Order: sequence, then C-alpha cells, then structure tokens
Amino acid sequence: MLADGGNAVDAVLAANLALGVVAPHLCGYGGDVFALVWDGDALHGYLGSGRSPQAVAPATVAAEHATMPVLGAHSITVPGAIAGWFALLDRFGTRSFGDLAHAGLTYARDGFTVSARGAELLAACTSLYADFPDILAVYGDAAEAGATLRQPALARTIETLGADGPDAYYRGPIAETIIAAVQSAGGAMTAHDLVAHAGAWTQPLRAPYRDAVIAELPPPTQGVTALEALRIVDGFALPLDGADRHHLLVEAVKQALSDRDAHVSGPEAMRLDPAELLADGWVADRRARIDPERATTPASGQPRSGGTAYLCAADADGMLVSLIQSNFLAFGSGVHVPEWGINLNNRGSSFSLEPGHVNELAPAKLPMHTLIPAMALRDGRPTLVFGTMGGDAQAQVHVQLLARIIDDASDIQDAVDAPRWAVDAATWRVAMETCFAPEIPNGLKARGHTVRTTSDLDTGMGHAHAIAVLGRDGYAVATDPRAEGAALGI
Repeated sequence: MLADGGNAVDAVLAANLALGVVAPHLCGYGGDVFALVWDGDALHGYLGSGRSPQAVAPATVAAEHATMPVLGAHSITVPGAIAGWFALLDRFGTRSFGDLAHAGLTYARDGFTVSARGAELLAACTSLYADFPDILAVYGDAAEAGATLRQPALARTIETLGADGPDAYYRGPIAETIIAAVQSAGGAMTAHDLVAHAGAWTQPLRAPYRDAVIAELPPPTQGVTALEALRIVDGFALPLDGADRHHLLVEAVKQALSDRDAHVSGPEAMRLDPAELLADGWVADRRARIDPERATTPASGQPRSGGTAYLCAADADGMLVSLIQSNFLAFGSGVHVPEWGINLNNRGSSFSLEPGHVNELAPAKLPMHTLIPAMALRDGRPTLVFGTMGGDAQAQVHVQLLARIIDDASDIQDAVDAPRWAVDAATWRVAMETCFAPEIPNGLKARGHTVRTTSDLDTGMGHAHAIAVLGRDGYAVATDPRAEGAALGI
C-alpha cells in the first residue's frame, strides 16, 4: 500500500484486513481495534471496543458459571473493529475500503497456503474449540503445513463492507445474522446493541519516563497499567541487566497489575480518575511497597491471555500509526457466523462475576481491555512507535522494552530480541525464557520469586514490533523473532 502511494493509515489498515484472513487465530472481523495516530502535528487515540449486551442478566450468567466463561455466547461483546477501521479510514486514510481490503479479499476467496507456524497454532486452536463444530468446519482441515485455507463466506463479508460500508455490519444483513448466531448460542445480544455501537476518539494518557514521555490509551485499556509501572521504575536507578534489575521491574509490574484489577474498567464504571494511578503520591506509595531484596505478594487479580495482532507503520510524510486488533483468545468466543465467516470475540470473558467488583459484568458496559498500542515522545514529538500482543504480558513487555531502549540505549531490534519474562496476575509466578543467563532466574528465586522457564522465544512473551524515528535519517524498524512478522520498507 505504501509503494502504491498510500499513507501509513492506509498501509496499517490494509495489513490488518489481510491478517484478519490469514491469521484468524490472532485477529479478525469479529473483534476490536485500538490505535494511536500521529498526523504530523498531534497525537490522536481511538478506542474501538464494544459493550456487553443491554439485556444481559449477570445473575443468570452467575447461576450458570462460577466465574466469567472464557468461551460461548456470554463472552461476546459488540465487535468494534469494523466501525474502527472505517473511522480511521474516514479521518486519516486516502483510499477506499475496497482498495485496502483487496489483498485480504483475494486471500479469503482464493485461499492461501498455511505456514508451518500457522498450522501449529491452528491445530492448538481447533483443539481448544473442539465443542464448536462451525469453527472446526472452517479451520479443522487447514491445521497442517502446506494446506490451503479458503474462506468464501468471509470474502462475502469483505465484499459487502466494501460496497455498503459499516452499516451492513451494524444495521444490515450481516447484523441480522450475527444476532441470530448469538441468540441461538444462548446470548442476550440484540439488534439494538449493534445499532448503538460507537467507538471513541480520545486523548492518550501520558506519563514521563526518564527523558521521554510515554503515550498510552486510557481505560477501558490497561494503558494506565504500563504507565504506572514505568512511573514506579522511574524512581529507581535501574541496575545493569541482572537479577537486581529484573527483580525491580517484576515488582513494579506486580504493583501496577494489582491496581489494574482493583480499579480499571470501562470509564463510566471506574471509581477514580486514571490520573490518580499516575499521581506522585500514589506512585510513591507503590514504590515504597517494593523490597529491593525480597518478592512481595500484592493483592492478585484475574489473569488474561489472548491472541492478538500488533502492527505499526510510518510514511515519508511523518505520519505514524500504532495499532492493535484482536478477537481476544484465538478465534474468540467459539460462536461463528457461517453465512459471513465471522468469528465473534470473547472480550466479555474479561468481566468479573464478583459482586461489587469494578469490572463486574453489567448491561451495556465496556470490559477492561488488555490491548495497548503505544508511542514514546521527546520534545512533544514521537521518537518511538511500539506495541505487542500478549494479554497481561503487553504492559510488562512495554516496561521491559523501554528499560532496554531508554535506560540502556539499546538498538530497538536488540531490545525486541532480548529475553523476556511475564508475571501471572493471579499467582505472581514469573515465567522466563530459557535464554536468560542462569544467574538471573536463580537470583529471582533467591529473592523469593516462584520462577518457571519456558522456551527460548516464547510466543506468550508477546510479539513486539517497533519503529524508531531518526529524523532526517528516516526510520529504524524492529520485528519480533517470536512472531511470523516482518519489517518492511520502500
């Protein structure tokens, strides 16, 4: 798209529309989308998440489930991606939706060859969705390297969106079939919920870290969680790479995740302003709870993992885009719309069934969202565009990347390649890639952390990508070896 004269928004949307076809286990046409856009003069945020059904009965869900279900109709919220794609295109794009969707449409209609990694992930997903025959009918036979996956029903969706725009999805024939599928599966969504959907343009949250200012999206996302952790770390002289450093980073992340699960939800449901979580007094209190020598156990929360695609783009005119899009867990809820090839999200699984919890399931409510595109700025202008997939790991990866890029002045590809860890928000166990020097996990264990090792390049540690702005020298780019990603330029 860039080679054809499109701008950064055109490019990132075209890539997302194609990924929704060729990586349906990570993102797609039934999920949500979030973005930061630098237009050359100002930074804009877009929140493309959907609400729970207006008619949902939390007591009924609680009677059927001890905790919020991960799969099934009760986990579905209104998909926000379609409206978000058109909103971004209308405000910043230069091409039609049909032009942007051309590659995705071709892959859906004519098929594409499944890669070895794609087959591995599809096989894991089809096992997860063994009780959802509509999902298996589409993807079951494609979970083998070299197989051809065709999705003619999804091609029909893409063609319809190109011809009729988002109204076809939220008010027209696609909407009718989505509602029928959800209600047939036992969900409470109605046509009113789709018609009422609206994404939101917003001002990003900003917080200082060293000599930079980090921009993240506000609630319902966990952007404030990444910023709180960075604010905590900013009060320490960060040691060199070793057990002392990673202990401090892990402890800062634990404090921020604990606060996330206690305070972050849809904006209307929050009992405090997000800025309070970043205030000097609040941050100083959390920093004081960290013992430099011992692991702590703050109040734990609800762990959230998921499958997501993160993308970033920059163009010759200086437009920058940080975008993330997801169905949440793999194909989402398991509720598939066969007539249109749509996998409906399970973002509602992030709600809580605990009475009085800030993120308690309620009618027409936005759930807490893990998706957080980000940028770093100096002197009011972006110098770094970055993000990652990874559920709970997203905020944690932001902290680890910025510690290497800002504190260590690492090359951004070296920072992305470096070993990572992820903390479980329910147990505070620390998962670590095996490529850490042995003294680091051993040092964490000596401080009281429960540590488990994973693999060298563990997809659970996120798929991070980044673009560094080099001024007149253009851009430097980085892509994660944990992903089937790419860093491309013209």
